Amino acid sequence: MNLTCNSTLEDMRIGSEEKIGGKITFHELALIIAGASTIVAYVTSFYLMWRHATNYTKPREQRHIIRILFMIPVYATSAFLCIWYYWHAVYFQVLSDCYEAFAIASFFALMCHYVAPDLHDQKEFFRHMRPVQPWVWPLDWFAKCCGGKKGCWRTPASGLTWFNIVWIGIYHYCFIRVAMTITAVVTQYFERYCESSNSIFFAHIWVIAIECIAVTIAMYCLIQFYVQLREPLSEHKPFLKVLAIKLVIFLSFWQTIAISLGTSTLHIVNPNSILAYPDIKVGVPSLMLCFEMAVFAILHLWAFPYAPYVEGAKTGFYPNPDPSLGVPPRENEHGSNKGGFMGLKAFADALNLWDIVKAFGRGMRWLFVGVKRRHQDPSYRTNPDVVTSYPMQPFGAAEPGTKSTDHLPIASEFRRSTFGIKASGNPLPEESAGLIMHAQTNPGSPQRRLSNPYLDPTHPPVHNPSRGYTPYDEPGGDIGIASTRYDNDPQPVYGRQGGSTAGWSEPQNPQHAQHAQHTQHARRMAARTSTQVHVGNALWGDRSPRDPPNRF
Repeated sequence: MNLTCNSTLEDMRIGSEEKIGGKITFHELALIIAGASTIVAYVTSFYLMWRHATNYTKPREQRHIIRILFMIPVYATSAFLCIWYYWHAVYFQVLSDCYEAFAIASFFALMCHYVAPDLHDQKEFFRHMRPVQPWVWPLDWFAKCCGGKKGCWRTPASGLTWFNIVWIGIYHYCFIRVAMTITAVVTQYFERYCESSNSIFFAHIWVIAIECIAVTIAMYCLIQFYVQLREPLSEHKPFLKVLAIKLVIFLSFWQTIAISLGTSTLHIVNPNSILAYPDIKVGVPSLMLCFEMAVFAILHLWAFPYAPYVEGAKTGFYPNPDPSLGVPPRENEHGSNKGGFMGLKAFADALNLWDIVKAFGRGMRWLFVGVKRRHQDPSYRTNPDVVTSYPMQPFGAAEPGTKSTDHLPIASEFRRSTFGIKASGNPLPEESAGLIMHAQTNPGSPQRRLSNPYLDPTHPPVHNPSRGYTPYDEPGGDIGIASTRYDNDPQPVYGRQGGSTAGWSEPQNPQHAQHAQHTQHARRMAARTSTQVHVGNALWGDRSPRDPPNRF
């Protein structure tokens, strides 16, 4: 049993290798290329971060964008220092890898804030999210082999449970990464890490194995989140953002693992007169990483642009959790610029990682406590008959969960006999379609807003600038109730065209009142059918010009 680390980078130095071009060695050439790439990554990333910080109009989103962008300078600096101080490379590697976990968590939080502005609204969104997409490969195969919809790998029936599982799968990686970083630093200090060995008697292989499992779970959950929300979040270009994050993490992690296996275990590449062992073990992967960070810094200009956050930019919208609701999307409005002088407040806000710590605590609390009561959530009581396909149905569609009664003859007959529609199958002209069918929104009724915006078909209220008032907040609302809000409207409106009192109005100028009443009455009477006139008079009284209109 060999408990001694055969070779460590701390005991090796570069200096006797052959020149590869002119008077420089491979190590010196690697420093030049890595330094130039690091400068490009620095300039590009900090420029983009500074533009976000000086246009800090949506702090909840942009704080996470700045954290993601900051990953490029961290990785580039770490890789360059690994080449320069290769005998201490393990410390720089684990510290940069630790920041990777916060970048993944920040990306997930950014996607969540694209969904809804805060955690409460995010939970409401996923509680009513329809449909819940099945797990992507390979968990869908596991589910088929382990009981299907009743097995341990089944897709959650509740969107909120699905959200909590993804939440834990991503935020747990922060804890694992920090714990493994501390383990690597401590064991390296006591000479029990041994990066050059994959023996089970040293900590290196165990740290790598645990990190590999954790990052795989986190990236899988991130991909699942993207698959679920790629259509609702299409305006934010989620594919480009996922690609920019995934490639950075994939290349920084797996190419290091591949080179470690190729040099330490498989012995595919061995040191020679040009390449020393530190060049192969540290120099090559670090040089590749520096160059890749320069490329990804340029890619981030398109993946995380600052233009949507400039004051006066086009307003975005939050997605709809259930297309069958027919609810118009809520606006994702810009706020005032809170970046402070030169964006310093924005950078300070982004560097405060307390929200990630709280997010991890919330995930653990649900995992050990909340999961036991998950079936009590209303999201488990769903209607499978609801149509939930994109694109969404227009505003004013049927309420979620309701079923059509068109196939019931007695219901159709009741509607026809009650509202004045003849029982014959022949199509009737529009003016004879009855009162309720053409009822419009009432401008006079007060605004109403439910606590849950996704169950409220009236959110957000739509303002009609041409009329000068805010319409009634329910499609086909109260019929014919008079309006008391005139604002800039020259005439108060008692009903909108098609309602039971369509066209009744009161002239504002008393000098022309009588003439206007006769003129308006003649025109309105010609436009209304006899049924509308009789029913309107029965409900609101005779509105002939000789009678003064009632004030409501």
